[in-house]
Amino acid sequence: MKRVLLTILILSACALPGCSKNSSTQSAAAAPKPKIIEVAAAKVRIEEVPRNVESVGTLLAYEEVTVSSEVEGRVEQIHADVGDYVTRGQPLVSVVPEELKYLLSQQEAALHQALNKLGLKDENSELKDDTEVPEVRKAQADLYDAEQKYKRAQFLFQTQVASQQELDEAKARYDAARANYDVTLHQVQNLKSLVRQYKASVALARKKLRDTQILAPFSGSIKERLVSVGQYLRVQTPVYSLVNTNPLRLKTDIPEKMAPWVRVGQEVQITVEAYPGQVFRGKVSRISPAVDEQKRTFMVEALFNNDQKLLRPGFYAKVSIATDKKDRVLLVPASSVLYTYGTNKVFIINGGKVNARDVKLGDRFGSNFEILEGVNPEEEIAVSDLEKLENGTQVSVAAK
Repeated sequence: MKRVLLTILILSACALPGCSKNSSTQSAAAAPKPKIIEVAAAKVRIEEVPRNVESVGTLLAYEEVTVSSEVEGRVEQIHADVGDYVTRGQPLVSVVPEELKYLLSQQEAALHQALNKLGLKDENSELKDDTEVPEVRKAQADLYDAEQKYKRAQFLFQTQVASQQELDEAKARYDAARANYDVTLHQVQNLKSLVRQYKASVALARKKLRDTQILAPFSGSIKERLVSVGQYLRVQTPVYSLVNTNPLRLKTDIPEKMAPWVRVGQEVQITVEAYPGQVFRGKVSRISPAVDEQKRTFMVEALFNNDQKLLRPGFYAKVSIATDKKDRVLLVPASSVLYTYGTNKVFIINGGKVNARDVKLGDRFGSNFEILEGVNPEEEIAVSDLEKLENGTQVSVAAK
C-alpha cells in the first residue's frame, strides 16, 4: 500500500511542471496583437491663395415705400392685393371723385369769367398787350375824345369864343378820362393776377381729382394692403406697402482691418438657408466711408439680380467677397480635421504611429482648411478613419 501511494505522489510531482508550462503557452497565444489601421494620408503644404472676406448679412428690398392717400374721400375700389406685381403708374385704389369734380367745375367757371374780362378765349391764350383788353380800349378812346375837346376849348378860349367855364369843364372831363384810363390799366393788372390765381386753383383741383386714383410709384410687389372698400381716407392715410425686389440689396458689416481689401465692383457670393448648396452672385455697389466705433466694422452694400424671384427681403445670408489680396498659407484637406470636445485635431503620422495634435483653423479654401497653428510644412497627416485614431495608434498608409 505504501508503495502505491509513493508512486502516485511521484507521478503527480512530475505532472505539475508540465501543466504550468502548457497554461503559460496558451495565455501567450491568446493575447491580442496591436491592430494596424490603414489610412489615407496627405502632406501639409504651402500655397498662395486669394483672401475672401467672410461675413453674414441681410437681404433688403431695393425700394420699399408706404403708399398713402393725398386726398380725402371714401374708397370706391381696390385694384391690387398682397403678392400682386404692379407696374409704375398702375392704379391701386380708387377714391369717390364726385365732390372734387364739383370743386373743379367751380374753379374753372371763375377762371373763364376772368378770362372773358381780359378778352381771352381760353386758359392757354396769353395777353401780349394790356391795351388789347376791351375795357382799356374804351377808356383809351374816351381819353382821346376828352383830350381833343379840351384842345378845342383851349383854342376857342384863346380866340375869345369860349368862356372860362367851358374851358374848365373840358379840362375836368379830360382829367377824369385820364384817371379812368389809369384805373382801367390797374384793374387789368389786378385781373391778370387773378387769372394766374384761378389757373393755380384749377390746376390744384385737377391734381386732386387725379389723386383719387392712387397709383403705384414704381414697379414692385404688394407687401401689405392697409385699406378696404368703403373706408374713409384722410390725407396721408396709408393704403399699401410696396416693395421692389429686383434687384435686391444686401447689407453686411466688415471688420475694419479688411477695409483695404474691399472695393466697389467686386464679386459677392451668398448662400441662404432656403436654398442649401445654391450660390447667388452679385457685386459690391456701395461702401460706407465711416467705421462704427462700437463694433469696429464698416457697412458694405451689394446688389443681386432677382429675375427668378427666388430671394426675398429679410433672408439671412452667408457672405463671401472675392478680393485681390493673396497670402502664402499652410493648407490641409478638410477631411483631415476632426472636431472633438471643442477643439480641432489632426493626426500626424510618424514612424507608423499617429500623434494627435490640436490645431487652430483659419479660412476655408474649397476642400482645404488654412492652419494657423499646430502643424509644420510637409508633415504627413491622416485624412481618413479619424474617428478610429488616438495617440499612438499604429497605422499603415494606403497606396495612392
